Amino acid sequence: MPEDAQEIEESTPQASPTVKDLLNTPFELHLPTRHNPKLQEVVVRLNAHAEVLSLWRVSNVTAVDRLHMSDHGPVHVQIIANIALKILRLLVESGVEPAVVADYGLKNEDAEVVVVLAAVLHDIGMSIHRDDHERYSLFLAAPLIKQLLDGLYEVSVRTVLVSEILHAIIAHRAEGHPLTLEAGIVRVSDALDMAKGRSRIPFEAGSVNIHSVSAAAIEGLDILRGETKPVRLRVRMNNSAGIFQLDQLLKEKLSGSGLEPYVEVEAYIEGEEKKLVRHYRF
Repeated sequence: MPEDAQEIEESTPQASPTVKDLLNTPFELHLPTRHNPKLQEVVVRLNAHAEVLSLWRVSNVTAVDRLHMSDHGPVHVQIIANIALKILRLLVESGVEPAVVADYGLKNEDAEVVVVLAAVLHDIGMSIHRDDHERYSLFLAAPLIKQLLDGLYEVSVRTVLVSEILHAIIAHRAEGHPLTLEAGIVRVSDALDMAKGRSRIPFEAGSVNIHSVSAAAIEGLDILRGETKPVRLRVRMNNSAGIFQLDQLLKEKLSGSGLEPYVEVEAYIEGEEKKLVRHYRF
């Protein structure tokens, strides 16, 4: 190839990603399905469901690209679903009964299906708008849930699960008032996606306020069996500003969730305290 042709080729800008590139970026949901065949099948169906994957991607365009918020797409829902499953299993191991078991005589495994589907579909309304996105998630999620559960349950049981999942979705909003253990778990789990990575997007984009700084102060989260309660949430911080995330955000989601008797929260600074902001002016 002539030298001048090589120069032209190297200076040609890369083509912008197409809609196909954006929506078809590989992603696979990974969850510890253990010995729950129905949950295993639901995860398989989710990973093969092009519409669900596209809704996650579009939700992130709204959240990250347009509003410069934190991730509300595939990474977020995977984190939330894993957290929700772990909290539910710790509670069940301690003898706490999920609502679908207490009210409908279903199994703990069915409660796992409820929290997972609510977790992965709770923010798809962001694909329409941030404002009131919880309500938009409801009508987008309803037909998807029926598809994902088709053939796994008889119609009457599937109808119960659809209602329970939709309740958990709407109850994650600020004034959601969860009426079930499963909904409370999803609500609290949503607030627990606070570790570095997702939470640092606004801070690294130059937004310096108590929300972005406190989010950047969170290093990680450990979900453990508690000493005095079934679940201990241990938050690792690099700066004491992270207390805002717990006192203002997590506390709000935990309050009224129904999980208050079962969860203890502790936070500590890991290593030497990090300076996050050296100069601030407005």
